[in-house]
Amino acid sequence: MLVEPGLIENARAGDHGAFNRIVLAYRRRILGTISRLIGRPEDVEDVAQEVFVRLYDSLDQLRSAELFEPWLYRLTVNASYDYLRRARRRSESLMADLSEQQVLAADSLAGSKQQTQEREKARIRDFVNELFGHVTEQDRLLLTLKEVEGLSLKELEKIYRVSENALKVRLFRARQRVLKAYNVAVANGRLP
Repeated sequence: MLVEPGLIENARAGDHGAFNRIVLAYRRRILGTISRLIGRPEDVEDVAQEVFVRLYDSLDQLRSAELFEPWLYRLTVNASYDYLRRARRRSESLMADLSEQQVLAADSLAGSKQQTQEREKARIRDFVNELFGHVTEQDRLLLTLKEVEGLSLKELEKIYRVSENALKVRLFRARQRVLKAYNVAVANGRLP
């Protein structure tokens, strides 16, 4: 746990300074989790703000300080789900989101080594996103929390409120679906 249980108790009792220290302690971790879950860097801050507002509004519902981290992750996952549902409803054109200045800046950096590395990372990220596109949002979120965030089965058990065995089955099936999508991509020559 990144903060002492006493700090959480103080925040539950209405201490705004304690709440601010909790936000500062968990901010980077929550931003990283959201970034990996939603895949749109420009919206990460907004979703994180929503998470911390939800945390503030519902902190009095937390039963004990020991359950804080799984509970915070659950708030994060739920806020990310909400974002993904809203995003699905909007029809978006990524090129339309770019300003003329952004396009010119991207063109001017095209020859640099940094741009090449960024393109390679983007290509791999797009490929992973394509693979994740063949599984449900639930599978993608579960795999991200387990494989990218490194949460243990015990932590996931608290977040998802299911048994460890049920989580193992979900993880196995989610991995199998991603593996199947990978094999199809290999067969069609679409490797990064």
